[in-house]
Amino acid sequence: MFTAIDWIVLAAYLLFSLFIGLWVSRGNKNLKEYMLGGGSMPWVAVGISLIATSVSATTFLGAPADVYGDNMTFLMFQIGAFLSIFVVGFVFIPRFRNSGINSAYELFEVRYSRGVRRLAAVFYCLHLLLRTGILLYAPSLVLAQILNVDLRYAIIVSAAVAIFYTWFGGIKAVIWTDVMQFIVFFGGGALVLILIANSVGGFDEMARMAGEAGKTKWWDASFDVSNARTLISAGFAYAILEIAIRGCDQQFVQRYLSCKDVKAANRSSVLSMVLGVIVSILFYWVGAALYVYYQMAKAAPLPKGMGQNDVFPYFIVNGLPVGVTGLIVAAICAAAMSSLSGAINSLSNTMEKDILGFKEDEGIGGLKRAKLWTVFWGVLGVFGALFAATQQGSLLKNALFFTGLFTGPLLGMFLLAFFVKNVRPWTVVVAVLCGMGSLVLVQGIPAFHVPAVLGGIFSWPWMPFISMTTTILIAVVISLIMKLVCKTENK
Repeated sequence: MFTAIDWIVLAAYLLFSLFIGLWVSRGNKNLKEYMLGGGSMPWVAVGISLIATSVSATTFLGAPADVYGDNMTFLMFQIGAFLSIFVVGFVFIPRFRNSGINSAYELFEVRYSRGVRRLAAVFYCLHLLLRTGILLYAPSLVLAQILNVDLRYAIIVSAAVAIFYTWFGGIKAVIWTDVMQFIVFFGGGALVLILIANSVGGFDEMARMAGEAGKTKWWDASFDVSNARTLISAGFAYAILEIAIRGCDQQFVQRYLSCKDVKAANRSSVLSMVLGVIVSILFYWVGAALYVYYQMAKAAPLPKGMGQNDVFPYFIVNGLPVGVTGLIVAAICAAAMSSLSGAINSLSNTMEKDILGFKEDEGIGGLKRAKLWTVFWGVLGVFGALFAATQQGSLLKNALFFTGLFTGPLLGMFLLAFFVKNVRPWTVVVAVLCGMGSLVLVQGIPAFHVPAVLGGIFSWPWMPFISMTTTILIAVVISLIMKLVCKTENK
């Protein structure tokens, strides 16, 4: 039961988040400070902010549910994350840092045209807005159940706090509140694990029972591409998704540019990967611990018919001491606000510079516009979450579809810009549309119940790989054909 003490803990956390955001962001005088922190943010803080933005509340709630219902094989995703660090560190970060750009998609104007830059920015905004709506809705659904409040209130209150400190402080507020939120997020998970382990006879006993139940299995060397829980899918294919996110997402690029140099940016990237591994292990063990607590040790009964996604929220309300429940709910809020604040800040930057084309030297006018765009995208994110609440079917499938639809082609665009010469702007546009079309063939459109023509062949980690590869191949083929046509005409 959520008590008065729990409400005090939650309220204190929300107020402290506001205080941190306002305190660290004093003195933002221009757009560069607002969007990039003056290019002097500490790499440790940036690295923590990167992982805080990545994990989201779905990690806090979804990872334990996944292990409760299955096992830890999705830990193999960390192999893909490890591989991505090298590609991003050697290919992407040096180019971003040394090119003098202020936005990830500015590279496309330098390489192709203003139109291609705008197209990439629009794709990114659509993807991030849809993703933000889902990431805000999912934890709010749980918060509404735990707090016994209307879902709309849970969405609006958590969003309002994040929008306010992001509006006021920009990237500085985002990064430093991310640091605080990560501490609460990680500490909440660790506290749950300790409490459960102590209640079932200690960590060793808990690990033994989890192993007997098959919950600690994390390795599957199968090459079955139709199964997401195999080395080829979770290790190799997922690496493409990680490269797309870490290398092409404005949220990440903006943080790389907020560091003082290439070395600091790479350190922040490596730190975020290491912390990501630790977070994954922690929350997968929370899922195993919950299974042991309820199914093996029978420490407490579960209501009949309870699904795996509801077990952790039920434990939060009924299995934790007074005050600790408030802290864990604060941790869920922390993850949700971190996802929203980072998203609306990067969307504001993308709108100001990539879509509208304003320059950073426009003084206080640019800063005012950026703050208005922060509120605009924040409000749209709230509407996206409210829209997600009306949808039927799997939110996860919808989120994965839009992730593959946009991130794969964006990665293809960057790789073409880096390594393939003489590609015309219209060729890039056609290739991107073909890349998106290829995903519809193999996955359909879940949100509109459109079936896939080639469904069931590839599991979801392959979707960005397929759309990226198609984009690159189409662009190269068209370029070769155009080159042959030009040679023929010249003879």
